[in-house]
Amino acid sequence: MNAKPVAAMTPGVAVQSRGPITSTEESRADRVIRRVLRRHHLESPATVRLVRNGCFGTTTVAQVNTRFDGTPIRVQAAGPGGFALTFAAERLDRQLDRVTGKAEPRWAPDPGRAPLAAVSDARPIVRRKQCCLQVLDPVGAAAAMDAMDYDVHLFTDAETGEDAIVYWAGPLGVRMARQRRMRPPASAIWRPLTMNTRPTREFTEAEAAARLCAYGLPFLFFTDPSDRRGRLLYRRYDGDLGLVAGPDVTRG
Repeated sequence: MNAKPVAAMTPGVAVQSRGPITSTEESRADRVIRRVLRRHHLESPATVRLVRNGCFGTTTVAQVNTRFDGTPIRVQAAGPGGFALTFAAERLDRQLDRVTGKAEPRWAPDPGRAPLAAVSDARPIVRRKQCCLQVLDPVGAAAAMDAMDYDVHLFTDAETGEDAIVYWAGPLGVRMARQRRMRPPASAIWRPLTMNTRPTREFTEAEAAARLCAYGLPFLFFTDPSDRRGRLLYRRYDGDLGLVAGPDVTRG
């Protein structure tokens, strides 16, 4: 179905919907998210996206984007009917508590969110995101991952200059993988994390997609042999795949 136009229901809050989303649900989204922003005295504009279509069945995906002190803030949640918005609002409330310093920074997987992992036939890469990767240490990368409500975050490791990822995983809460260097980062002395002990494997995009689907992985970090840069392939809510890469990269 075609996306409905953005409806600016109150100053600072806009609601987008796609699929059979009712005007009542849109109005509720405005009220619920506005209430969370007001609790945190946040005056930045927010965008709420509600998606429900045949790919999701009866599931709704709710996403909220806003800013705090110039820092992008994003949450995303899925659930039946109106529960997706409730889940997203709760995530946004907790996330703003951490961003504003009312709660400790997150350093652990979220037990309430199941990974998007399932064995399937090969699925297409339907979205490609090319962006300037942030140069961060793993602690900063984990903070960025939390602020954007990602399960995994691709960045440039400040210590080595390599493409790297951090993701939520036990036993220490956060796991890191670099392309080549396996030694633990210097910051692990004061914020312990688990280091991937194997070099990142080389795959073309087609090979990476086949492996992710065949093994039921939620994401796959790999090095593309065409330019030796890191790529992050991930499963979307609709079952198809998305790809994140740094600037000036070519397809494998």
